[in-house]
Amino acid sequence: MRTRTVGALTAIALLPIGCGSGTAYHNASRPPAPINVSVNLTDERVLVSPARIGAGPIVLLVANESGTSHDLTLTSPGGGAGSCVPASASSGPINPQGVARLPVEVTEGECVVGVRDAALRPAHLRVGRRRASAQDALLQP
Repeated sequence: MRTRTVGALTAIALLPIGCGSGTAYHNASRPPAPINVSVNLTDERVLVSPARIGAGPIVLLVANESGTSHDLTLTSPGGGAGSCVPASASSGPINPQGVARLPVEVTEGECVVGVRDAALRPAHLRVGRRRASAQDALLQP
């Protein structure tokens, strides 16, 4: 009797170990790691570095080195199709000698990086194919 009781209790204790979901779990690939794109606003023009990147998340690091406040924008060239952002992106006003950080998801195409009042000559950002996933990259946030 004692052997049957111990056997029954062992079976009951081990029962949850065998239970589980019948469906397989698939990890979705991580997006590409964000890259930093430097943008300088001078008194005459907008400078972008690098000017060619792959599609995926980017962070625009903007330094306003001019003497006036500017609002950085990313728009399609000529208002047509082929823009690297689905909708126009804007940083908001950046004070003289100030900095801003603008995270954006870009797609394949071309963007005009300029200022809202068109006081500075704009730069062009060319976006190529999507960058590789950061799935196997270590020490990524």
